[in-house]
Amino acid sequence: MIRLAFCIDTFQIGGTELNAVRWAEHLSAERFRLTVFHLHADGPLRARYQQAGAQLVYLPLRRLYGPRAMRQGIRLARFLAQAHIDVFHAHDIYSNIFGVPWARLARVPVVVASRRWWKSSPSTSWAHAIANRWAYRAAHRVLANSPSVAGLLTRRDGVPPGKIICIPNSLAEDAFVPLPTSERAAWRARLGLPADALVIGIVARLDRDKDHATLLSAFARVAADMPRAYLVCVGDGPERAAVRVLAQGLRLNGRVQFPGTLTPPFNLHHLFDVSVLCSVTEASPNSVLEAMAAARPVIATRVGGVPDAVHDGETGVLVPPGDPDALAAALRAVHDAPERAQALGRAARAYVRAEHHESRIIERLSASYESLASGAGAQS
Repeated sequence: MIRLAFCIDTFQIGGTELNAVRWAEHLSAERFRLTVFHLHADGPLRARYQQAGAQLVYLPLRRLYGPRAMRQGIRLARFLAQAHIDVFHAHDIYSNIFGVPWARLARVPVVVASRRWWKSSPSTSWAHAIANRWAYRAAHRVLANSPSVAGLLTRRDGVPPGKIICIPNSLAEDAFVPLPTSERAAWRARLGLPADALVIGIVARLDRDKDHATLLSAFARVAADMPRAYLVCVGDGPERAAVRVLAQGLRLNGRVQFPGTLTPPFNLHHLFDVSVLCSVTEASPNSVLEAMAAARPVIATRVGGVPDAVHDGETGVLVPPGDPDALAAALRAVHDAPERAQALGRAARAYVRAEHHESRIIERLSASYESLASGAGAQS
């Protein structure tokens, strides 16, 4: 049995966090004994780790440096050594910076860092960026969640290709299961949508990187020509007030809904007819993969790792970022050719079932951990 440790920043809901907890839930208990080190105490995903049987160890940190961080690092290293951890895997930039050096000092046989983002967030300082690159150098392997991100690791961060493991984000089987007609109708009514509405939906945090402003501008261009169309923006974030003001200014007369964060036990994209993601930066967005699993025609911006899954004209439609005219034209094209839209959705579902289904991804991940732990290629 492999003694495996995850190191995560938070239990909050986000792409990186959801992918990590899905892996924790589906790794074989007969092959792995999982410990999860976390830098924040609580959040909505904590219960899922507990239900998965993981041992949780809280490392309270206010910052990544200073006497308190040093004490927590020593505590982490002692735990890793005493528990004889075989593989230590840090999942985000903060756990890379904090966890990787202490795992190396504890002489953990295999230390894995991760890159799951394209552009660092505004809160990431130049010091964090430098420390993270050092963590990549210190780790035995660096995991990327798409081929494009793997290429970025080599070009921008100087990580040798042979040191990179590419394991895509995974989708659970329930992401593919359609909602019963009555339940779908009830949820759409709850969102204030007419029964015959054509629903364009986005599931994304309300921040500048997701660029809801461009989506609202595009929707305003097509709204008069598509009287049944409604836009639903699921999510919350710092731009919530700004995008609501913009929607009012565009005089869309109640045809845009902002229901906030929704966490039902089903894939939200099954509520939509068309799914959109108009980000200016992305690595491998779960929202796009979930839309594809729901067999929805996907319109997304050609940024980062999005084209790894959305093949323009085959599994979806790609448009330039920040271009409301191009996005409006794509919305019109999907609306005007419903059979073509359905064909795109079917192809998208087939693609992600073959390439991102959890049964395939978990086995690839498990095999990677076991190969590294056995000593194959675990040299820095």
